[in-house]
Amino acid sequence: MNPPSNQLRAIVTGASSGIGKATALAFAKSGIEVALVSRSMVKLKTVADEIEALGTSGKVKIYSLDLEILDRVRQQISDICLDFGSIDILVNNAGMGYTNSLHQTSLEDWQRVLNLNLTSAFQCIQGVLPQMRDRKSGTIVNVASIAAFNAFPNWGIYGVSKAALVALSKALSVEEREHGIRTVTISPGSVNTPIWDTDTVQADFNRSAMLTPEIVAQSILHAALLPQEAVVEEMIVMPNGGAL
Repeated sequence: MNPPSNQLRAIVTGASSGIGKATALAFAKSGIEVALVSRSMVKLKTVADEIEALGTSGKVKIYSLDLEILDRVRQQISDICLDFGSIDILVNNAGMGYTNSLHQTSLEDWQRVLNLNLTSAFQCIQGVLPQMRDRKSGTIVNVASIAAFNAFPNWGIYGVSKAALVALSKALSVEEREHGIRTVTISPGSVNTPIWDTDTVQADFNRSAMLTPEIVAQSILHAALLPQEAVVEEMIVMPNGGAL
């Protein structure tokens, strides 16, 4: 049976943990059907089980995609739109952290960070745009970072990738608003997510003073559910203690 015409559907990338997981849960609690995208089917299944345990009537499906394989991403996202149903909201959350001085950053690492944090988001956008344009509606949320605006030692390429994502959002906004498509950029300060436990991040911050993924998720939900006549184009959400 087809869902009602006012049923919202979203794709959330990086949905297996952190901000992506929190956003998927917040969406589901608000009645938005969610397509969960990440590499790990096991982790995605855990999130899907949590959503189903909420007892909401909305649909949830999981899709294992490696967003670093760039030449497949656009078609894979387009295929999700066909399989899951027309997508109203895309949340480009997937990405990686990386710390190193620019002097010591290899070209390989430079390219990998840009590929995942910027180019994969561009490909996801291209995957959803045709059906959003056809319906003359849609919201694209790009999760950037305070590092897009403030420079931090050893976070050079990460900041570059997020600043470029902000620029991509601005360009997309002016190109697509005539087609009824809204673009939102969320730039959080430090968030207590598993990014701090990855091999590519070497940093020793007070994680208890950071934002929680749930706070960022609520900000994303608020922006996504605004009436179609309004848009939060840019939002900076900071811990009250500062950027850390």
